[in-house]
Amino acid sequence: MNNRIISLIILIFFACIFWIEMFVLKHHNFWYEMTIVAILLTTVSAYINHRAGPEINYRLYDFKMSYIVIGIVSAAILYGVFFAGNFFSNLLFNFAKTQVSGIYGNKTILNPYIIALLLFFIIGPAEEIFWRGFVQDTLSQKFGENWGWIAASLVYGGVHIFALNFMLFMAALICGLFWGYIFKRYKSLWPGIISHALWDLTIFILIPIN
Repeated sequence: MNNRIISLIILIFFACIFWIEMFVLKHHNFWYEMTIVAILLTTVSAYINHRAGPEINYRLYDFKMSYIVIGIVSAAILYGVFFAGNFFSNLLFNFAKTQVSGIYGNKTILNPYIIALLLFFIIGPAEEIFWRGFVQDTLSQKFGENWGWIAASLVYGGVHIFALNFMLFMAALICGLFWGYIFKRYKSLWPGIISHALWDLTIFILIPIN
């Protein structure tokens, strides 16, 4: 087992601890905790990638102008998926509306302009750098692109189980599969970073579905 895999296991363990604190124990402001955790996981994972080989980060951050369009379009598509999903979930599950409202409840604990800035510039991009640029990339290098994509998406969804919110778990799983596929397809973090940042901003602040 190489050092990158060992580091991945350790960081996922800590991610689980952090998610329990943020979604269950809630000792501190959710948005500040999420920001700190995002920066921490991103910094450590980027350093591990660099130590494993500087070419990894060169590959992950390869940029093309087309990635801007891909990011914008994919964010719009994902928003449409969630808009439709919210409608049908409310028809199928009597708990859906309550659980979605619980997710949006975090909006009340901080100024929405600050939340918007944190989501767009830090949290969204950082999640892509960690979950796709480190977790999925590491698993893909070890087990192949398809298995790495699926495994990373399951782990990304799985850490949200601690919130005991089925709608949050499904949202995370769908997002993990969606952004994971974009990363698998383009091999660069930029399309996912742009998509994630825009989607977060839109669905939480600009045009909430709840």
